[in-house]
Amino acid sequence: MNPRIESLEKMIGGPRDGALLRFSLGNEYLKVGAPDQAAKSFRAAVELDPNYSAAWKVLGKALAEAGDKAAAVDAYERGIAVAEAKGDIQAAKEMKVFAKRLAKESAA
Repeated sequence: MNPRIESLEKMIGGPRDGALLRFSLGNEYLKVGAPDQAAKSFRAAVELDPNYSAAWKVLGKALAEAGDKAAAVDAYERGIAVAEAKGDIQAAKEMKVFAKRLAKESAA
């Protein structure tokens, strides 16, 4: 296993566990081509901090890479609502583009 992933996994359940740790772990899983594991980590991140718009964005990406396009669109839509509520306009714009692309792919 990847040493970075091992190190992050060991911190789960400890005093440093939280949305940022889960977000970081998810990104490491994406880097090694494990979108299912990444999605689990990103889901944990948004459960711990539902207003973490960056985590919603990568959750959508991980789900899309894992082949679950409907769940990816749902994650993007929830992320857009969070981002807009926070005034995180750039993240909202990006997620709208990604969601639109997935909708087009599903329709094709």
